[in-house]
Amino acid sequence: MKLVAALTVLLALGSCATAPPAPDIVSVDSWGGSAATSTAAPQQITHITIHHQGEIWKDGADVEAYLRRLQQWSRLTKRWADIPYHYVIAPDGRIYAARPLAQAGDTNTEYDPRGHALVMLVGNFEEQQPTPAQLNAAVELTAWLVRQHHLGLDAIASHKDYSRQTVCPGKNLYAYLESGWFKAEVGKRL
Repeated sequence: MKLVAALTVLLALGSCATAPPAPDIVSVDSWGGSAATSTAAPQQITHITIHHQGEIWKDGADVEAYLRRLQQWSRLTKRWADIPYHYVIAPDGRIYAARPLAQAGDTNTEYDPRGHALVMLVGNFEEQQPTPAQLNAAVELTAWLVRQHHLGLDAIASHKDYSRQTVCPGKNLYAYLESGWFKAEVGKRL
């Protein structure tokens, strides 16, 4: 009986050692946002979907001010519960919490984002390149989400993989998904 208990503890410690650590995530309160309210049933995460902002990002732009404007536009203009994405990644690699993960995201296209953890990198990757820091943060966040939600690498895709109405996440970011690089990097962290 003691041997079984000891093996159980060792196995648990071993699995914790290989799990990717939770990345540092700037909370909604820290960037000056307000908590979302929703009466929708919580979603179960089955997919991780990569997006881009779709607007040219200027060096030195204030990410937190952008998030406050995006939250206001999402709620007042679109009448959504909150920012459509769950996480936003800045060019310097900082990860910002946006919509609560338990709440399904929103989209301007025809795909149904229920069950999707939505990760958005700021920038227009049809015209710009994602920064190395953004790519690294996206890989770290995705690896952590995969582990947290017991998903496989096949659960990782991009917006355009679900919709014919968009080029999101832009050709320069999509190239990392299409080539297999992104999933391979996530796999290394698992």
